[in-house]
Amino acid sequence: MSRIVLFGAGGRAGRQIWQQGRSRGHDVVAVLRNPATHPEIGGVSGDVTNVADVRRLTAGADVVINASARIDISPDQFFAASTRALIEGLQAGRLLVIGIGTTLEPTPGIRLMDIPDFPYEAKPFTVGHALELELLQQSPGELDWVVITPPPVVLAEHAETGGALLVSAGPELLVSSDPTFTYTDLAVATVDEIDNATHHRTQIAVIRR
Repeated sequence: MSRIVLFGAGGRAGRQIWQQGRSRGHDVVAVLRNPATHPEIGGVSGDVTNVADVRRLTAGADVVINASARIDISPDQFFAASTRALIEGLQAGRLLVIGIGTTLEPTPGIRLMDIPDFPYEAKPFTVGHALELELLQQSPGELDWVVITPPPVVLAEHAETGGALLVSAGPELLVSSDPTFTYTDLAVATVDEIDNATHHRTQIAVIRR
């Protein structure tokens, strides 16, 4: 059993990760900015952009997960602040971060966000996540981080999972015969990486087989 500290536990990805982790017997500490908005989770109050909160809440954790996002401030500002706070505040353990599919590479070295006809409306969150990844790549070598990246599709809300998942060893955009992907799939992939720490200091992609 691992002690997991989960930032963003009230979000669509976070709720599924919280449930998946608990179902496998892990001790999952749910961190929310306002726990009263999700009484069913019974989480603790904390801000992932605050170094003191990160240091206090993650002390003794085996794994820290950042599944948080904000819509009230610019994505580049939020993801830069949260990543810097995590890098500075973490004392030990692993850091798993939920990424975005538009940062994956259909061609080596060329991300989806770099193609000429990339949609303007997808740019802000993609740029924020790209900055997040850049900061992690520049972090001290002792920080063991992984960015877990779903495919660049609208993730389904329903809880069913498609079963077997395929995971890359890097930022390669994977192609599947099954175009659907759910938040539960993402949660399964995340907790799989906790149960079997296969990847280190890299971005990985996950799809349904």
